[in-house]
Amino acid sequence: MFENMNLGDMGKMLEQVQAQAKKMDAEMASKSYTAKAGGGMMSITMSGKGEVIDVTIDDSLLEDKSSLQILLISCMNDVNKMVEADKKNSAMGALGGMGDLFGQK
Repeated sequence: MFENMNLGDMGKMLEQVQAQAKKMDAEMASKSYTAKAGGGMMSITMSGKGEVIDVTIDDSLLEDKSSLQILLISCMNDVNKMVEADKKNSAMGALGGMGDLFGQK
């Protein structure tokens, strides 16, 4: 695997990887994800960094603590899965081009 690789270029490759990671972090930070539950009675918006940035709760849920808790948990889990899936897809896309750095295609 490393026979044809110029070790002098290793520093350049690592810089490219770091730059790509910073770019991916910046892209994720600029994204937001929204999940809804209970037919739209609740929604949660999360940033690409995994921070909750907005919660909307229909007033009718305030009278039913049990339903509110269930929908809140469901909605939080859904939006968290969205963020994690996009992170994974972004990382896999970035790693897809890594084969070129090591002389593989």
